Amino acid sequence: MQLTIRPYTPADLPEMVKLFQETVRRVCVKDYTPVQIEAWVGKVDLASWEKTLAEHTTLLAFDGEALAGFGDIRADGYLDRLYVRWDLQGQGVGTALCDRLETAGDFSRVFTEASITARPFFAHRGYQVIQAQQVVRHGIVLQNYVMEKNNKVFSEKG
Repeated sequence: MQLTIRPYTPADLPEMVKLFQETVRRVCVKDYTPVQIEAWVGKVDLASWEKTLAEHTTLLAFDGEALAGFGDIRADGYLDRLYVRWDLQGQGVGTALCDRLETAGDFSRVFTEASITARPFFAHRGYQVIQAQQVVRHGIVLQNYVMEKNNKVFSEKG
């Protein structure tokens, strides 16, 4: 795989949403019910996504011309989204994106709300579970985890 990473542009949004929906539907089936998955991905608020993606540091990873994954981080170190195409899981795309996002600002910590499915990935990167929580999407309850990582090591590398 030949990965290239570049910043988000608004023209990327349709392909990002498609990757998000297809990946969650295929990868998260072992941890969430079909009803929960559809509540999570079925109705994407495009205006909200466009606004936050533009406000955050948002990066896309490509394998050749194909979108392989994307992620975004807020100025306070909140890692909002991190999705890797379903058929490229475990091949370093998420790691490459996370490496770049975690060092995109002078963060003392990076934190996220990880799905049950994503929790092991973040734990492997040194994130600690702060708390389990239940969130409501379109009237359906989903479990996830608030996780954080002390990022001082990265900010001291200069």
